[in-house]
Amino acid sequence: MSQIIRRPRRLRSTPAIRRMVAETRVHPSQLVLPAFVADGLAGPRAISSLPGVVQHNLDSIRAEALRAAEAGLGGIALFGVPTTEDKDALGCGAYAADGILNRALAAVRAEVGDDLVIIADTCLDEFTDHGHCGVLDPAGAVDNDATLDLYQQQAVSQAQAGAHFVAPSGMMDGQVMAIRDALDESGFIDVGILAYSAKYASAFYGPFREAVGSALSGDRRTYQQDPANRREGRLEASLDEFEGADIVMVKPAGHYLDVLAEVAQASQVPVAAYQVSGEYAMIAAAAERGWIDRQAALSESVTCIVRAGADIVLSYAALELAGWLR
Repeated sequence: MSQIIRRPRRLRSTPAIRRMVAETRVHPSQLVLPAFVADGLAGPRAISSLPGVVQHNLDSIRAEALRAAEAGLGGIALFGVPTTEDKDALGCGAYAADGILNRALAAVRAEVGDDLVIIADTCLDEFTDHGHCGVLDPAGAVDNDATLDLYQQQAVSQAQAGAHFVAPSGMMDGQVMAIRDALDESGFIDVGILAYSAKYASAFYGPFREAVGSALSGDRRTYQQDPANRREGRLEASLDEFEGADIVMVKPAGHYLDVLAEVAQASQVPVAAYQVSGEYAMIAAAAERGWIDRQAALSESVTCIVRAGADIVLSYAALELAGWLR
């Protein structure tokens, strides 16, 4: 028995020892809180498929951003939810100065200034009456190049509203380079690009689509990635890095840790990962039923995402996590 090597178990014997030797540590500054801002609300409105998450109005999003800054979060990622009447085929509300997302960006920037990184979702899907991320051609397919022109307008309008980063999420070819050119030409050389680089056509986006009131019928498999493909994720991230992305992202996170690890290993820029709505909702719903421990499961899931290589994690539990980490 004296030949048994006991060293690994000695390093697990007390909470203090486990903390001291932990290989992976999550800090609140690595966390980004995704938040929804809906037009026409008198106050926050609960999202049934995302327990604990709400659609904000302009007043409550300012308060939420302030809480995020005080909690030491790295950033807040804003998504706009227009009224049905404000949606159209070109998603004009996405780049209108008085559109709900740009008003929210301005409100949050006025509230927290540079104390919190403000990230704008740069995509048309919430604002189109067909729910796709771009302009449709006569055959009903997404027109990549026509969409890039609108992404450029949207990114510039978001920079004008106060975004520190724009986050193109539509998976159009060339979107990062087009947006970088537009920002630079408009004088916003310091506004960064967080690119949704390896974004998969996942089944785990369902609650998000409720949250933004998506009009989508069908799917986005012609422009989002096939979940079966690992190498393609690494390729997409490398292309975005080449085009000028300041941060690349893998989405979803938890079921794509292999892709995340490979992207992180190859990337020369910071890597983000998005714990998407379905991933969060499964944990939240199971915890509501008493099947798992909410704090333990959320903490473990985000630790695993960081362990796989993420420098930044977007999670609907970011505020809770920051409190638990203290």
